[in-house]
Amino acid sequence: MDYKPVTPFRRTIDAAILKHQAATQEELPPTGANKWEVLRELAAARVTFGLSDRDLTVLQALVSFHQATILGGNDSELIVYPSNKAICERLNGMPCSTMRRHLSNLVQTGFVVRRDSPNGKRYARRYGDEKVAFGFDLSPLVRRFQDICEAAEAVRAADERYKRLRATVSLMRRDLAGLAEYGRSLRPDQGVWDQFSDLAALAARDLRRKLEMENLGRIEAALGAALDHARNLLDGHLAEDMSTNDAVSEQHCQNSNKDSYVLEPRLEKAREECVAIKDEDDGVSVEHCKNEGDHTLHEHEDQLLPNIPLGLVLASCHEFKSYAEQPVRHWHDLVRVADMVRPMMGISPSAWDEAKRYMGPEEASVVVVAMLERFTDIRSPGGYMRSLSAKAAIGEFSCGPMIMALMRRDAA
Repeated sequence: MDYKPVTPFRRTIDAAILKHQAATQEELPPTGANKWEVLRELAAARVTFGLSDRDLTVLQALVSFHQATILGGNDSELIVYPSNKAICERLNGMPCSTMRRHLSNLVQTGFVVRRDSPNGKRYARRYGDEKVAFGFDLSPLVRRFQDICEAAEAVRAADERYKRLRATVSLMRRDLAGLAEYGRSLRPDQGVWDQFSDLAALAARDLRRKLEMENLGRIEAALGAALDHARNLLDGHLAEDMSTNDAVSEQHCQNSNKDSYVLEPRLEKAREECVAIKDEDDGVSVEHCKNEGDHTLHEHEDQLLPNIPLGLVLASCHEFKSYAEQPVRHWHDLVRVADMVRPMMGISPSAWDEAKRYMGPEEASVVVVAMLERFTDIRSPGGYMRSLSAKAAIGEFSCGPMIMALMRRDAA
């Protein structure tokens, strides 16, 4: 039969149905599509197309009545004609009224097209070599397969962005809670620590629910501002403590590669004044730089720094100081020391470069000095560094918990 009916039997018709009927006049892709792959991709993108999980269950039952695995290709016959009873049996006894409701949504969204017979029955008959079938046309699944795949990839990408943002917020919340606890003991005169603890607790409570992307973004911004404030308070206090200490410790000399690019300070101030301090007992002169002028850093540079203050790292990690040629007063000093000790720890240049790329040189240096504190407990420092770099690459790592663990160990 050359004529294909457009209107359904004893059912109303609308513009959407006519549009989907017209689309079936297009040629099928020559390669066809694997019916199970179509269902898998459509399940990922079902919300985009306005389908429910029960709709897909009914569609899966319909597709199962097609014998071949590949829809289209050499087989242009894509009409299945099961009875309502047979469909409900494959749906494990779903009520017929429920099945018809989900089937109607599949027709309305254009993934199934009705080909009703003159009396509304579903059947197939042969007239010589010609086969005429009335039932449900599955050809839209083949024609729309590319669109389905693109929508599924977009959904997966959005889910990945959501998971990464949620992991980032969780790490920031944990860092803020730890810094608030430490800051309360270090600077009890400041009244912001209770606010930071409350903010971290509220963020933890919100993370128990399924939040929208916009809400997660607002929480991330609030936590980021609080972390910057906490870090500035702790850095300022520890810098004052370090400036009042006139003792110069004896240094252990090590030869370092002066041509390495990591020796270049990443966060230089506008102007620096070098001051020589002489130890009266040993007669050793040590040069350090005192900052003057503009102390404002570019925003993108500040974002590269860890969420914990440098003073907290120096207070928790002590082993690396035996290898430092001069006191560590800035982040670039810590990067220099980490670059010196990481070969002794068995961390290869490739693992070190990977850590700096995904974590940033400063945070990678914090990881190195923290690992040095528990060097005897780490079986493979290089492999451990690579595993942390992999977590940092997807936004699921922060060095804050490592430093907090060292603090708790020292306090025990």
